[in-house]
Amino acid sequence: MSILGLRRATALLVMVGMTVGVALGQSTAQGKQDAGQSSSAQKQPSQKPTQGPKPEMRITPQQARELFASVDTILHFASEDTELPIVHKVKRRLTTRAAVEKYLEDKMKNGKDARRMERSEIVLKKFGMLDEDFHLEPFLMSLLKEQIAGYYDSKTKTVNLLDWVAPDEQKPVLAHELTHALQDQRVNLTQWDHQSSDARSKNVAEDNRHIATDETDTARDAVLEGQAMAVYVDYELKPFGRSILTNPEGVKKMADAQGTSASSPVLARAPLVLHDSLLFPYQAGLKFEVDMLVDKGRKGAFAGVLDHPPSSTYEIMNPRAYEDHVKVPVLTMPDVHGLLDAQYNPYDVGVMGQLDVRMLTELYGGPNMAARLAPEWDGGIYYVAQKKSAPDKDSTASTALLYLSQWKTPEAAQAFAKMYAGELGQQYSHVVEDTRDESGQEEVIYNSNEGPMLISTHGRLVFVSESFPLPLARKLGFLMVGAQKGDDFNVVTARVQPMRSLTGGLVDFMQSCGVMRAALHLY
Repeated sequence: MSILGLRRATALLVMVGMTVGVALGQSTAQGKQDAGQSSSAQKQPSQKPTQGPKPEMRITPQQARELFASVDTILHFASEDTELPIVHKVKRRLTTRAAVEKYLEDKMKNGKDARRMERSEIVLKKFGMLDEDFHLEPFLMSLLKEQIAGYYDSKTKTVNLLDWVAPDEQKPVLAHELTHALQDQRVNLTQWDHQSSDARSKNVAEDNRHIATDETDTARDAVLEGQAMAVYVDYELKPFGRSILTNPEGVKKMADAQGTSASSPVLARAPLVLHDSLLFPYQAGLKFEVDMLVDKGRKGAFAGVLDHPPSSTYEIMNPRAYEDHVKVPVLTMPDVHGLLDAQYNPYDVGVMGQLDVRMLTELYGGPNMAARLAPEWDGGIYYVAQKKSAPDKDSTASTALLYLSQWKTPEAAQAFAKMYAGELGQQYSHVVEDTRDESGQEEVIYNSNEGPMLISTHGRLVFVSESFPLPLARKLGFLMVGAQKGDDFNVVTARVQPMRSLTGGLVDFMQSCGVMRAALHLY
């Protein structure tokens, strides 16, 4: 399983000195107009002051009819832009803010999503990517309520329009969401976008099956949102006689500016892992799609990629690797159940992909360290077990972690090991190095409030054990390192063995909730 998913956060960009914006949620344009009127009122003593906040705008029945009528026009634009055929008309309905919030709350209460989120929160805290006192569910709900800007429901085949946003502001969003409708008509998104398993693995075969499919959904989310973003941008630029292909490199550069809007206060204070997980499908997905458009043309960039999708964040972040069918590194999980099952229950297993490593290294070492180390990633897996005797099953103290990473050079492996060790004091309390138990220069041991921590380097491999007793940790490290039998053994062709990363579950969940405001701005 990966972290928990963030689905449909649509991000827009700035194109070549041009500012194009779409205000969603509570209309930004209307808000600016109201603010201006309020300032004028303060300058006019004879005018009565405004009493309380102005009621939220509602579109009129006539506006609703016009908005409904525009769906077919915009659907045809999206079809021409993508060369994806229209198989049938798309159902449409007008929804209220209260209905959207209930939709989000119901998704949050969904048994499967709730269980995934609970596991994700503890694993992220164990890795130090969330603070121990951070509560994921309520923050995520606040974030989604702030960000939701409309959504296409692949189960009901319906595009949902918002009754509190002016029609002209919703039309570019329709270009984005109706692209999802066209994708759905081609590949059936309900099945296509849900390839990985949420069940806990109970044996080594299931462990490696999880690893082999662990990044699939994250990569496919990026395909869906990258394609929808491309249509969104083309729709906004068409009145100016431009498109993405007018300046593809400019679009890719501006994609990195997504999510910086001051109108998103909840997103602004989100932990790095939530912020980047929300935006990844739209930033990286759009840049991936730009490269596909340049290299493969519209049919190849849209239908071609849907028919033969990438399977890892590595391919999304390195589009040429996808095009060239470069082998994706996949490490092998050995059978640890014989050593663990008497005292531990399996809790989580998965891939630590390039996206996860980029976020982890930025959090631990800053942007420069991330820029330097993330490209050196060459594979990674993790395994989390929970103590059967733990009194509090909701704390990180109940779990123990194994993490094996592979790097392109021994120097990169050593740099990562040093950085990881330096961060343990931020994750745990009472962290003290125990040099007496260290078996050599390649092994570093610390004691902490949650037990022993072992970090060892083996050429291009770095093994980390957190909270397992030291003798058991060494046995587990011997198994995990020994299971990697060389380059021919631990890489597979991307088309054969897809994956999903640590953060992939989080990406997938949020992307399933609808298009987000932070993604709908060009700066």
